[in-house]
Amino acid sequence: MSEPLFRGVLPALITPFRDGAVDEDAFVRLVERQIAGGVHGLVPVGTTGESATLSHDEHRRVVELCVKTAAGRVPVIAGAGSNSTTEAIELTRHAKTVGADAALVVTPYYNRPSQEGLYAHYQAINDAVQLPVIIYNVPSRTSVDISNDTLARLAKLPNMVGIKDATGDLGRASGQRLMCGEDWVMLSGDDPSALGYMAHGGHGCISVTANVAPEQCAAFYNDALAGQWAGALYGQDRLIRLHKALFADASPSPTKFALAHLGLCSEQARLPIVACSEGARIEVVAAMRDAGLI
Repeated sequence: MSEPLFRGVLPALITPFRDGAVDEDAFVRLVERQIAGGVHGLVPVGTTGESATLSHDEHRRVVELCVKTAAGRVPVIAGAGSNSTTEAIELTRHAKTVGADAALVVTPYYNRPSQEGLYAHYQAINDAVQLPVIIYNVPSRTSVDISNDTLARLAKLPNMVGIKDATGDLGRASGQRLMCGEDWVMLSGDDPSALGYMAHGGHGCISVTANVAPEQCAAFYNDALAGQWAGALYGQDRLIRLHKALFADASPSPTKFALAHLGLCSEQARLPIVACSEGARIEVVAAMRDAGLI
C-alpha cells in the first residue's frame, strides 16, 4: 500500500487576534511551535481559525503567512470552503497560487444541497483548480451529510483525494475505506474518537487539541500510525480530558484561552464568539494539567 498523501496530526490552527485584527506575529510563533512540536502538517483558516468571520483579505493573508512560515517543512492544507461554489473555487485557486499543498473544502452549509448537488459542487472545484482537495464532512455545523456513496463517486475524480470526517461515526470509516480505495486519505476531524478512527484504517486527524498540545498529539499519532496501540492508548488517556474541555464553550474560545494561559497569544475571538465561561476555564486548566502542559 502506498504512503498516504497526508497523515498524522494536522492542527486546525486558530487565528490569533490583537485589538480586533489578525495578530500576524503571534500566528507565526504558533506555526513555529507546531512544527517544533513534530506535527505532520498545518490547516489554516478552517472552522477553528474562525474562517466564518474573517474577511476575504484576512483569509488569504493567513493562508499566505502559513505557507511562507512553513516553508515546505510540513504540508499546508488551506481552508477554502464556502456555501457558494464560485467562492470555494476562488479560495481554492488562491490556495494553489500561494503554494498550499491542498485545500480543505467543507460541504456547503445552510443551502442543504442534495447528494447530487454535493457531487456537482466538488466536481466543479475539481474541474476548475488543479490542487488536491480534502472534503470536510461536519453535519453538526452544516446540516448536510455527504454519504459514502457520493464520496466513492468523488474519489474517482483526480483532485478529490480524501476526507476530514467530523461525524464521530466510526462504522462509516471502514465502509468508506473499502468503497473509496486505498489511495483515499482518511483524516478524522473529531479528536476524542480519533483513536478508534485510526484503528478503522484512518491516516490521521485535523485536530483542535494539537493547537494546545502539539508534542503530545504528535507522539499519539506517531504511535497510532506505527500500530503501537498501547502507547496510543496511553496518549489518549492523557489527552481525552483536554479534547473535551476545548469544547466546554463555543469553539475556539476555550482553545484561545488555553493558548493565552501558556502566554502564546491573546484569547480574543471575533463576535459572535465571546471569551469562554469561568466554568470552561477551570476545566481547561485542569485538563492541561492532566496532559502535562502545566
